[in-house]
Amino acid sequence: MAYYKDITIDQGSTASINVHLTNKNGTAKNLTNYTASSHISPNYNLDSSSITVFNCTVDSAASGIINLSLTHLQTNLLKANKRYVYDLEIARDSSGSTVEVERVLEGQLYITPSVTKLSIA
Repeated sequence: MAYYKDITIDQGSTASINVHLTNKNGTAKNLTNYTASSHISPNYNLDSSSITVFNCTVDSAASGIINLSLTHLQTNLLKANKRYVYDLEIARDSSGSTVEVERVLEGQLYITPSVTKLSIA
């Protein structure tokens, strides 16, 4: 079962979130040979035109750290004062033909409004 965590991001700002994954005994989950994927959507109806994709990187496989990030251009396109949903899944190829996928994090994402709109590309 995925861990539930709400996230707040400032509209128009670069966002970077480190997710620390642990095993049930509290030790860091080894993410060697894992990939990560995370999406943001206004709802659970997966309309691909309304999905924003987090850039996901495994920053430290041995320490179980995944970084989720969005550029300022991506967060600027998200509507302020709106509730979105997101999740994070990890996948590992266990035998060459079998892929194990686990949803590890999910929740709601809130966008705080921005007054200043920088036009930096």
